[in-house]
Amino acid sequence: MPAVRHLGLCHRGAMTLPASSRELTDDEWQLVELARATIDANTDADPDQDGVHTMGAAVFAADGRMFSGVNLYHFTGGPCAELVALAAARACGARDIKTVGNHGRGPVGPCGRDRQVLFDYYSGIRVILPTEHGVRSVLITDLMPLAALWTVDGGTQPFDPALFTHH
Repeated sequence: MPAVRHLGLCHRGAMTLPASSRELTDDEWQLVELARATIDANTDADPDQDGVHTMGAAVFAADGRMFSGVNLYHFTGGPCAELVALAAARACGARDIKTVGNHGRGPVGPCGRDRQVLFDYYSGIRVILPTEHGVRSVLITDLMPLAALWTVDGGTQPFDPALFTHH
């Protein structure tokens, strides 16, 4: 059987989950439910249709508040639901986002652009995504192996192995 790459790990056969992988906490399930409720209330498409608003996301702030958002599809690359939820949290004063959940047609992992944004701004954040072992919460660093951090002030930073140390 050929080697398969997933989550930055090389393996044969069944998916190998990263060390940070764990089952969702009750709080993370609340995020999934908030994201589902948000998109159910705001979608403009039936399940078999394309639409402008088809994905929802929710984030926790460190103080326990939850914020949600929906995507704004556009051929030029409109914002994904995760980025809208992060912006809503920031607009309401949240500064330390802890967890991201994405739901629409069931939990969906963040796209590459969103993974990079999450890594750059919240390198300790956990994300919720489906796996063959069920829905799991993993550190964003496990979805971005060997990534270089980008900052507003300094641009792309040198590789820092300390970002990938699991606590």
